[in-house]
Amino acid sequence: MYFAGQHAIITGGSSGIGKAVAKLLAKEGMHISIIARSKTKLEAATNEIKKVRVKTTQQVLALSVDVAEGIQVKQAINTFIDQIGSVDLLITSAGIAHPGYFQDLEFEIFERTMAVNYFGTLYAIKAVLGFMEQKRQGHIVLISSAAGLTGIYGYTPYCPSKFALRGLAESLRGELKLFGIDLSIVYPPDTDTPQLEQENKTKPLETKAITGSAGIWSAHDVAYEIVKGIKKKSFAITPGWEITLLSYFHSVLFSCLGWYADRLVAKVRKENEEKVESNDQSY
Repeated sequence: MYFAGQHAIITGGSSGIGKAVAKLLAKEGMHISIIARSKTKLEAATNEIKKVRVKTTQQVLALSVDVAEGIQVKQAINTFIDQIGSVDLLITSAGIAHPGYFQDLEFEIFERTMAVNYFGTLYAIKAVLGFMEQKRQGHIVLISSAAGLTGIYGYTPYCPSKFALRGLAESLRGELKLFGIDLSIVYPPDTDTPQLEQENKTKPLETKAITGSAGIWSAHDVAYEIVKGIKKKSFAITPGWEITLLSYFHSVLFSCLGWYADRLVAKVRKENEEKVESNDQSY
């Protein structure tokens, strides 16, 4: 099995895509640690994940954490690593959405959405990065959204938070590569999850008309595409041909720019190393 014996930490792992990915990875032989707010959902998810393990020696841990609180995230991840061992895979699936008409939405909704979706991801990455750098290996997976590729009517709090994840992934990719750490970003379409059910309570009719034409995926099917993309070490994981086309044409130059930037980085680092070596020899 590809992941046997490794340790995955998943934020938002008590429901939806996060839980579906956790179950697939447990079937691959991984130890699983999940983070979410609801203790009741965490307990239920833990039992589900344990049932699909291939070995009873696989550990499944869960902690109730608000990912918008950086100290809580760091403490939880340190606890997981203390109990299971260093992290091999981080998946940041925790997220919220509150659609509505811009003029009707309070500032707190925008702030909370960014705090959970963007900073919740940032805190988790910061918390695992030192461990992965020490091993010079690991994989970080950011869960964005199709709404991270194109702005959608009625999603003014949500889209910017998911666009921010794309900017973080594209700018961080090159730095992590130098330490042997892979990075992926996922752009799921509408998925049948508790979050989508919650969104529909405030979603404008115009938004329902726009998003309703694309169809809804199951959390399991999205999770399957994510695991497949991780195995391939894909940077962009795009479930479905519609999202693949949107990602490609929206980012047609990124692969070329990334290739060029990697070579510039390598050149600068080599020149700096040669300069340091020359200075050492002069003494």
